[in-house]
Amino acid sequence: MNLKDIAAITGKSGLFKVVKPARTGVILESLDEQRKKLVTNANYKVSVLKEISIYTTSTEGSVSLGLVLTSIKEKYPQILETPASNAELFSFLGEVLPDYDAERVYPSDIKKLITWYNILWQFAPEVFEQTEAETA
Repeated sequence: MNLKDIAAITGKSGLFKVVKPARTGVILESLDEQRKKLVTNANYKVSVLKEISIYTTSTEGSVSLGLVLTSIKEKYPQILETPASNAELFSFLGEVLPDYDAERVYPSDIKKLITWYNILWQFAPEVFEQTEAETA
């Protein structure tokens, strides 16, 4: 499994494995102990993690989520606790992505990043190996 096989849905917590396309949308399976299946339609906004990036101040303007997740894994090879304050959140992101754009990255984005990292660490650790291989 890699980031092309995992999606997030706006308004729903957690991450979902893309099972297969359906006639009116996509069949997804939750990445947790329950493994609930969900059929999406046009009412859902589904984002594949491979297509998500984080704003930076570099000339490219953003960096892929896969690179950020790999950087987190290199510095913190375990489940993370979400920092309590906004200053701690920005400090954490500054450690793993020093050139992030502080004006366009919000604390809620960083909390979501940490949540996604923890889910992937628990239920899809092979994603990190695939991402490291792609960047090498």
